[in-house]
Amino acid sequence: MMKNVKLNHANPKVMEARYIEEARQLTYQQRFEKLMAIIELSYLLKTAKKYSNRKGLK
Repeated sequence: MMKNVKLNHANPKVMEARYIEEARQLTYQQRFEKLMAIIELSYLLKTAKKYSNRKGLK
């Protein structure tokens, strides 16, 4: 059976409260891993080659 899908469509205050509650339930190790994943993704986006859909640019 499929899991219920949790959509992220709600009032911003409700979404913020939900995010805070989810963060509180994480262990310090999980919080650290999540932070490191964000830092790694940020670095990859910063250093990635820039591509354009316009013709003639490389």
